[in-house]
Parts: sequence; structure tokens; C-alpha cells
Amino acid sequence: MLASRRAAPLHSVLMDTTSPSLIERLRRPADRAAWDCFADIYTPILFAWAHRLGLDADGAADLVQDVFLLTMQKFHDYEQQPGKQFRGWLWTVFVNKWREGQRRRRPDGPLLHDVADHNPSDPFWEAEYRRHLVGRALRIMEVDFEPATWKACWECVVNDRPPAEVAAELGITVNAVYHAKSRILRRLHQELAGLWE
Repeated sequence: MLASRRAAPLHSVLMDTTSPSLIERLRRPADRAAWDCFADIYTPILFAWAHRLGLDADGAADLVQDVFLLTMQKFHDYEQQPGKQFRGWLWTVFVNKWREGQRRRRPDGPLLHDVADHNPSDPFWEAEYRRHLVGRALRIMEVDFEPATWKACWECVVNDRPPAEVAAELGITVNAVYHAKSRILRRLHQELAGLWE
């Protein structure tokens, strides 16, 4: 049987299939594991946004750190609402922090970039956001599943291989392959509820 295994403390936010989603865990300021997981997932996304605004490595690192601190302070203000997306809220926090930095450096000068061109709701940004979000979440979740369970899902979903072929390779039933795929995708959907619109 394909069973889950316990993960390291950093990943405890993604362990129990009945646990609240990450976004609900973030509402508890003392939940260090949730915030560590959030940082692990969102660091590459925020760096990608910073580089698109033309920041160098040091400027991007400073902005990402400032955005994480502000997000922790303001997360209680975030409310999930129909038609309003988490990434839009995070983008607003990010851009406002970037503008604040620009004004400090050049109080009388124009902003250097038209951030409307970098709106994360356009199709390119949407695809990039989802790719980063899912990729990071999957890497974190991988430690919570037996290797055969993970490989069965990965081969079917990512490598687009037929379940019968994967089952034969792993020495399990086709039903076990479908079960593994269903379990992992259900878990991914649950954990990203509110983050993946």
C-alpha cells in the first residue's frame, strides 16, 4: 500500500490531509511552520517580480525581505472574497513597498517603471505565478509521500505517461497509480486553496 510518511518540521504545514490550507494557517501569527512554508513558496515569485521591475540582486533581496515583513504585519487585513485574488493583494503590497523605496531614493523624481506593464493578472504573469506556486508546493509536499506514491503521480501528471505503463514499471496496480495521483493532486488543491484562484 502507498502510505504517507511524516516530514521535517518545516513541512508540517503540508502534512495532514485534514489540516487547514496554508492561507488559513497564516492567519495564526505564531504558526512559524506556516510562515516558513509561505516564504519557501513565495521567495522565487517575489524575486521574479523584483527582477521584472529592474532591481539588481541586492535591491531585490531588500525588497523581498521588506515585503515578507509587511505581509506578516498586514496579513490580518487580507480577506478572501469572490473575485479578489491573493496574488493581487500580494502584488499590491509588493508594488507599494517598491514605490516607497523609489520615493525614498528619488523623492522628486518620477518612478522608473510603469508597473502597470507588470500586472500579474495578465496571462503571462498568471502562468508564471501558477508555475512557481505549484512547483514550490510540490517540492515541499514530496517529502510527505512514499517515493513510489510520488513517482506514480509524477510520471502520470508531469511526464504524461499512461497509468498502465507507470504501474508496470513500479510493480503496482493501475488502481494504485490512480489513487496516488488523486491523493497528491487533492492534497495540492487543498493546501493551495486561496492561493491558487
